[in-house]
Amino acid sequence: MFRWLLLVFALALVALGSLTAFKSPDWAPWKLAVLAGEYGHWVALAPLVVAALAWRSRGAVVALPGATVLVCALAFGLFLKPVTEAALLAGALPEKLEKQFGRVEIARAPFSLTALFGGGVEPVPVETIKYSGELALDFYRAPRAGAAPRPCVILVHGGGWDSGNRAEIVHFNHWLAGRGYAVASIDYRLAPKFLWPAQRDDVLAAIAFLKSHEAALGIDATRLVLLGRSAGGQIAEVVGYTANDPALRGVIALYAPSDMTFAYVNAREDDVIKSPTLMRQYLGGTPDNARENYESASALPRVAPSTPPTLLLHGENDTLVWHRHGVRLDGRLAESGVPHVFVSLPWATHAFEFNLHGPGGQLTTFAVEWFLAAVTK
Repeated sequence: MFRWLLLVFALALVALGSLTAFKSPDWAPWKLAVLAGEYGHWVALAPLVVAALAWRSRGAVVALPGATVLVCALAFGLFLKPVTEAALLAGALPEKLEKQFGRVEIARAPFSLTALFGGGVEPVPVETIKYSGELALDFYRAPRAGAAPRPCVILVHGGGWDSGNRAEIVHFNHWLAGRGYAVASIDYRLAPKFLWPAQRDDVLAAIAFLKSHEAALGIDATRLVLLGRSAGGQIAEVVGYTANDPALRGVIALYAPSDMTFAYVNAREDDVIKSPTLMRQYLGGTPDNARENYESASALPRVAPSTPPTLLLHGENDTLVWHRHGVRLDGRLAESGVPHVFVSLPWATHAFEFNLHGPGGQLTTFAVEWFLAAVTK
C-alpha cells in the first residue's frame, strides 16, 4: 500500500510540475501555476524525497518503486524547467534592454541560482494619503542619500476592474523604494458601480495630486513612470499613451490586455475568470453597443511614434490574460519605432513576479530596474 501511495504522490507532483509547461485548466486553481513556476526550485525537493523512499521500499520487486522513481525524475525536471529557461533568457536580456533604452549599470546579474534562495525585502515608511475624494494612495518614501527629489513610480493594481486594491504585492513596492524610487500605489473606482473612463480619470487625478505635492513628498514630478498589473496594466497603458504628458517618462505593463475588442471576441463566457462578464460590467456592454468605450480603453490603437518607452512582461502560460496581447502590442510598438522591450516568459502564468527571488521575479526586477534607471535619468 505504501508503495502505491508514493506512486500516487509522485503523479500528483508531475501534475503540478506540468503547469510549467502547459496552461492551467479552467477548473484548476491558477495560483498553483505560480507555486510550480516561481517556487518550483523549492518544491523540487519533494520528488527527490519520494524517489528515495520508493527506492528504499523496493524489496525483491523493483517494478513499482522503479516506476515511482522515473515519475519523480520527470517531476524534478518540470520543477526546474523555469530555472533553466530563466537562465537562458537572462543571457540575452541586458543586450536587449541596452539596445532599446541605453546602457545602465546594474550591480547584479539578471538571474542567479544563489538569488533563488534569497531573503526578504527591507521595508520603508508608508503613508496613506487621500488624493481625490475618498480615493487613497499608499506612498512609499524612498530612503534619500541626499536632498535630491526622487523619481516616482505610480502603481495601478489589478483585479479584473471589479476588485483588488493598492495593497497588491506590497513587497514589490518596498523593493522599488529600496532602489531609490518613490512609489505611489493607488486605488481607483471599481466596476460595475463605475464604468470606464472613471478609472482613467482617477489615475490622471493621482498624477495631478503628485505634481501639486511634489515638494512635500520629496519627488521630482517631471520623472513619473506608470506601472500596472493585469487590469491595472490596461489602465496604465492607456493613460500613458493618451495623456500627452512629458512628465510620464515610461510605462511598465505586466500581463495586461492591450486591445479590449480583441480580448472580448476571443474570450469564453465560462473561462476561469468569466472575462466577458468582467468586460461588459467595466465597459458598459459589448463591443457592439459600447464600442466607444472598448476603443478608448485599448492601448494598441493608440500607439504612435510619440508613445512613451514601454516595458512589457507576460507569461506564455497565462490563463487569465492571453499572452497574445503582449505579442500584438510588441509588434505595434516596433512598427511605430517606440523604444520598448517585451519579456516573454515561457513557463509563467499571472503574477509571476510575486516571488521576487523566483525565476520570474528575478528577471522582472532586473528589467524594471534597468528601465527605470534609463527613462528617469
